[in-house]
Amino acid sequence: MRMRLYYHDKLFDGTQKDKTNATSAAVANSTKLAPNSQFGMLVVFNDPITKDDNYHSPPIANAQGFYFYDRKDTNSAWFAYTLVFNSSEHRGTLNIMGADLMPEKTRDLSVVGGTGDFFMARGIVTLQTDTFQGAYYFRLKMDIKLYECY
Repeated sequence: MRMRLYYHDKLFDGTQKDKTNATSAAVANSTKLAPNSQFGMLVVFNDPITKDDNYHSPPIANAQGFYFYDRKDTNSAWFAYTLVFNSSEHRGTLNIMGADLMPEKTRDLSVVGGTGDFFMARGIVTLQTDTFQGAYYFRLKMDIKLYECY
């Protein structure tokens, strides 16, 4: 099974006046250790997943989980999240985790399980940064390839 989906993240860091559209929040931020990086920042999210790159398209799933920046010399994060599907096309979850080496054009994360339509799924999610707007919005293109799905 293959899918191409788009992951939208709008970060609330505690300083913006309008927090109503935020889909993620920095819950720990120790960037003083490395002022030129995000090292130490932990972000918890509930981000919409769409079939196209339009943030306002109806979501077919939500990505629920966290990422933290784990390098001082470059932007790099470690992700752990669940795609929660609730649409007419798919029901169930996909569990995804791995390193997001942001300077690379594409990055692979592991599909480590699932439920419902994706029971015991295994595979790869290839991430590609589709857009990045300042420090508060980014969109990832996710190419999902499932090799085992019962």
